[in-house]
Amino acid sequence: MLHCENLEKRYMTVTAIKDMTLDIEKGKIYALLGPNGSGKSTFMKIVAGLTRPTKGLVTMDGKPLSVESKKKIAYMPTEAYFYNYMNCEDVGKYYADFFEDFSIERFHRLMEELELTHKDKVNKMSSGMTAKLKLAVTLARDAHLIMLDEPLNGIDIIARDTIINTVIKNARDDNSIIISSHLVDELEKIIDYAVFIKNGSVALCGEAEKLRDTHGRSIVELYKEIYTAGGTMAC
Repeated sequence: MLHCENLEKRYMTVTAIKDMTLDIEKGKIYALLGPNGSGKSTFMKIVAGLTRPTKGLVTMDGKPLSVESKKKIAYMPTEAYFYNYMNCEDVGKYYADFFEDFSIERFHRLMEELELTHKDKVNKMSSGMTAKLKLAVTLARDAHLIMLDEPLNGIDIIARDTIINTVIKNARDDNSIIISSHLVDELEKIIDYAVFIKNGSVALCGEAEKLRDTHGRSIVELYKEIYTAGGTMAC
């Protein structure tokens, strides 16, 4: 579905992404893993079309990213991006105006699953409620590729379980989900594929089960090895 080849992104003297090559297939949940500053968000913003790579190629279904291909991509950034005067219903209508594939019926169902109400005001929400609202509007789109940037950041353990269960329910054979996080233990049980990003490059990647079998360690243990020992392994 998505092919990224030799991606690089430089900001003045800082290189955020360096020589990254990665393929995303349909019907799988991917974990984009790494500490803060490793390049996860930059990668997602490139794929979402919010920033241009300095060099490299990104294709969707074999074609370079365009206005049409971006319509198939739903991206949830880390930042809160709703207007304070809005309530949940306002946010749903706002999204429905912007995205042709947004389903207000699905949004209402997701709100119910995530225990949000129509009149909940954005400026009165806790960080957990805001995270749930961001997830609801993202998953209410009929996108082929769904990218969730740090959806578990700053969220209590009960809300994390709710968010993870909602993601699982909305995974389909015809879409792919990429979740970026440094909370590896929360994602290990649900992911099909793990991609470890270090200093803007892919340090290790592969199917989660094969990585565990090949290296004889859990995804959490591999994470600790890669980011504490300074090692880099082959995909």
